[in-house]
Amino acid sequence: MRSGCRWVARINLLRLMIAALLACTGLSAASQVQQIELWESPLYSDHPLVGRIWSSAEAEFVELAELGNAIEGASYLLLGEKHDNPDHHALQLATLERFIDLRKISAVAFEMMDSDVQNRLNSIQQQGLTTLDDLKTYLDWDEEGWDWNFYGPLIMMVYRAGIPLAAANITDATVGRVYGEATSPEIARILDEVTMAQLNVDIDESHCGLLPESQFPAMVRVQQTRDFTMAGSMPNPQAGMLTVLIAGNYHVRQDLGVPNYLLAKDVQLESDRILALSFMEVEPGEVDPQAYLQKFKSQPAFDYIWFTPAISNEDYCASLR
Repeated sequence: MRSGCRWVARINLLRLMIAALLACTGLSAASQVQQIELWESPLYSDHPLVGRIWSSAEAEFVELAELGNAIEGASYLLLGEKHDNPDHHALQLATLERFIDLRKISAVAFEMMDSDVQNRLNSIQQQGLTTLDDLKTYLDWDEEGWDWNFYGPLIMMVYRAGIPLAAANITDATVGRVYGEATSPEIARILDEVTMAQLNVDIDESHCGLLPESQFPAMVRVQQTRDFTMAGSMPNPQAGMLTVLIAGNYHVRQDLGVPNYLLAKDVQLESDRILALSFMEVEPGEVDPQAYLQKFKSQPAFDYIWFTPAISNEDYCASLR
């Protein structure tokens, strides 16, 4: 377990760095990020993509200030992550702080909290919580599932700002129910056949090809229900404000994930009002940012990718075979 003091100090440095970069113009954000060696993840920090931000729409690297401007113009901000990468959480925290300071955030939803916690979140501002331990106890946090060192500072920042918090995930009981039922019509109508086929492919690959094909439909139903629930947990943002989701990279995908369900929920919503920002680990030897977009149709998975070092190079599938 990393030192709490070290973790907070490093987060503070990253927050100050990003706030300064977002406020500046005409400077190379990428080079400055690379010069300040604050990365916690141990692998590939010298990779040429680390610290750089790729715009899918422009098909080029952009400065941090340009990303900040794009976020300000959105209604929904989806911050993706690899759950165990500390750099992703530090960058999320710095991004949140920037837009909290600008009074641009109206609500923040977290994949890491199940829907049965929502009643506690609704009354959290009346609790007078002062420490991370107090907050963790009040939320009855699932420490085995989610590292509190990563998510505690994020939730505390939002709580102290008085911004509404939303629990975006489904409960284990709901998973069990969905697994054994047919897909509900309101969910089934949202994705086309091509997208559904890709979900099946991804379910297979994510389980290292070891999952019986008969289980694909149930696993896809669970995935769809999670994304549907995440979208439903996000309140419509106030005018000129952002509603934010913190979730895994796969959930925030424009082509397969939560954005589809946000658009279905609000027929007046335009797709360009949803910004998906992926914090993504680099891969050794892969220096083409286009290779990270994971496109299977014309629509890129992410609007922006912010590249970081990697936390591990373990081959999880090899360990299962």
